[in-house]
Order: sequence, then structure tokens, then C-alpha cells
Amino acid sequence: MAEDCWDPEQYERFKDERSQPFRDLAALVRPAPGMRVLDLGCGTGELTAWLHAMLQATETVGVDSSGAMISKASGLTLRGLTFAPGDITQWSAPPGSFDLIFSNAALQWVPGHLELVPRLRRALGPGGQLAVQVPVNFDHPSHAVAARIAALPPFAEALGGKPRESSLLAPEEYATLLHRCGFAEQHVRVQVYGHLLGSRSEVVEWVKGTLLNYYRARLPEGLFEAFLERYRAALLEELPDEVPYFYPFKRLLFWGRLPS
Repeated sequence: MAEDCWDPEQYERFKDERSQPFRDLAALVRPAPGMRVLDLGCGTGELTAWLHAMLQATETVGVDSSGAMISKASGLTLRGLTFAPGDITQWSAPPGSFDLIFSNAALQWVPGHLELVPRLRRALGPGGQLAVQVPVNFDHPSHAVAARIAALPPFAEALGGKPRESSLLAPEEYATLLHRCGFAEQHVRVQVYGHLLGSRSEVVEWVKGTLLNYYRARLPEGLFEAFLERYRAALLEELPDEVPYFYPFKRLLFWGRLPS
């Protein structure tokens, strides 16, 4: 992301809905005594603290590129839990630094997953685990309409003519990559989370907390407001006017464990 446009309050408007995939991913992890844990893209840190306590980890480090998110996370105080600002696209650590690298809804912002997964694997010790969840909802109108509006003038020119491209691989490619990286056990699945929202207009509020930050960071303030209004109008035309509105959201979860 070009600048810090993350708003913890906006992100947590749908706190319960965003928490469930984190907990489902955590359920794949095999607890072990004295774990050293890294949470890449820790956000406000509340779920990182929950993971730290659940695993009874010796050390958990939460890293996020958003100063606003880290500022809120830093108010959490548990023994062995720390938070630090950092660009997860550039993150690296010495071999064997961690027993678990965990990342929930963050690595979709990081390009080059064919190189990223091996880099994360190198930071794990024997028996180390990698657990990742990323949204794969780019074909839903909530995401497809944003890409379509971004390709129109004057937004395309302001964005350099480059639409946001997904860096994600197909599920079977992650399974193959985990195998090639030496993970002896693995679990890869796509899960659809159904969210009951008050109305279709709440879908706009949902993506304002995540996807639309990409455009907010790259468009001048006035132009972003114009983008948002065009997006809102186009999206509401495509979504059925139902109350409550059922918002299906696809996510990819994958986990791997190295030999001990």
C-alpha cells in the first residue's frame, strides 16, 4: 500500500464476521510447547492476542504496515506478546526463527507468492507451521465493480493505467508449492462465508475497510470521493435489493507443517 489509509474503526465495523476466518485458520494449527509465533498483518492485534493465549506461546510478534493498526495493537499487554511496524512485502527473518508463521487476510497485498512462500518457509524451524488465509472474492460484484470503475477515466490515468492485479495462486498451486517447499503435511481449502448484512449498501461499508483502501491510497482525496460515488452507484445497481442482504465471501485457507 502506498500510504497508511487503514482505519481500525472502519475495519472493525464487521468485527465478528472478519474474526471467524481467523479462528478457522487457527483451528488448523497444531499447538506445541513454547511456540515462537509470527503474525504477519496483525491489524489491531486483538486476534493476535487471542492466538497467543490459545497456543500458550512463549513469544508472539505481530507485524503490520499500518501505523494506526499498530498503535491500537500496542495497547494490548500480555507476557511474550509484542507488536512492531513493518512492511510485510519486504519481511524476512533468519532461518529457524519461528515455529509458526500465521497470516490472516494480509498476504493478498503481497506480490510474488511463488517466491513468498519459500521465503516464509526458510524462517521456520523443524516441525514449523505456515498458516495463511486470503480472500478470493475478486469475481463478486463488490470487487469486480471496483476494478471496472478503476479502468475508466479519470481514475485510470490517476492510477497510472494499471488496474490492481491479484497476486494469488489457484488452490492447487498452493498445494503443489507447499509440497515443493518440503511441508510433510498440508491442508488447502476454499470456504464460502455467508454474511447477513443489514442491506446491500452495507457491502460498500465492508469494502471501505479493506479493498477500497488500495484506491484511497493512490487517488487524490477529491478524486477518491468521486471514485467512491461511482462505485457505490454501479454496485447497488448490480446487487439485489434484499433485506437482509446475503453477502457470500470466498476465502482460501492453507496450512502446512514441516518434518520435525
